[in-house]
Amino acid sequence: MIERTISSAPVRIDLAGGWTDVGPYPSDFGGEVVNFAINKRVRAILGADLDPSGIELEFDIPRGSGLGSSSAMNVAIAALLSKSSIDSIDYDGIAEQAFKMESEEGKPCGRQDHWVSSRGGFNHLLFIGDSVEVLPFEPARSAKMWLQKHLLLAFCDQSRDSRSMQEKVWSRYSEGDESVIAGLNIIRAAARPMATGLQQDRRDIFVNSMREVCRGVDMIDPSIHDPFRHVLDPIVAHGSLIAWKALGAGGGGCSALLCSPDSKSKVHSMVEEAGWEVIEWDYEDSGIQITSE
Repeated sequence: MIERTISSAPVRIDLAGGWTDVGPYPSDFGGEVVNFAINKRVRAILGADLDPSGIELEFDIPRGSGLGSSSAMNVAIAALLSKSSIDSIDYDGIAEQAFKMESEEGKPCGRQDHWVSSRGGFNHLLFIGDSVEVLPFEPARSAKMWLQKHLLLAFCDQSRDSRSMQEKVWSRYSEGDESVIAGLNIIRAAARPMATGLQQDRRDIFVNSMREVCRGVDMIDPSIHDPFRHVLDPIVAHGSLIAWKALGAGGGGCSALLCSPDSKSKVHSMVEEAGWEVIEWDYEDSGIQITSE
């Protein structure tokens, strides 16, 4: 007799376009995001009694890390309650259901996290109104090897409150704040070059796109990057860090650090000395996984 059903979904690293998948921006301008799943998962475990109140959760990474753990959790739960088998998963349908579950909690959120958690791998996504278009996207193998060799994932010593950060930004957006709108447009415009840089292994394009994202985020709200600056600005000045960005809504949690050649170990040591935790990661090609025991 089956004792347990386990559904899991991966978290992600967002490279460019984050924020532009959150309403009402997709209806006003159209959003665009490039991201990829990593081998850290959230698991939802259901006993044989099939009682939804009995779902247990397991996290491979700290909650509130900016890696989309809450969305991965909702994807794992939605997949579990869908009673799908591994051969009959409606990946996009479950992603949409998970998005609705999270939205009903009253938390401002976009769809990128649910889609990457459901599908896994690299994703280039367009958001037009309430629709999601998955664009063909296959990074060059050499670009993936370069990125894995030079990208450090670091969890800072400050937790994040994405709800308050999101509410503050979208309140200013609804008031027509020109700096917020211009910043979001810059972030969206960085997504297409990011995809091109990875597909063509154009590292100069990738680096410039990552820097443009940070410029756009600073226009939205400089406090998003404040928890990171005191540690990372000196490393940038030293020449060991080419570019960096806050992950998720920022304001704490994780940041992605693109190290200069032969500097990854040095950056690793410097952020750990500052009290940060370095999270080892690898690519995750698979999205939702469902197993029975």
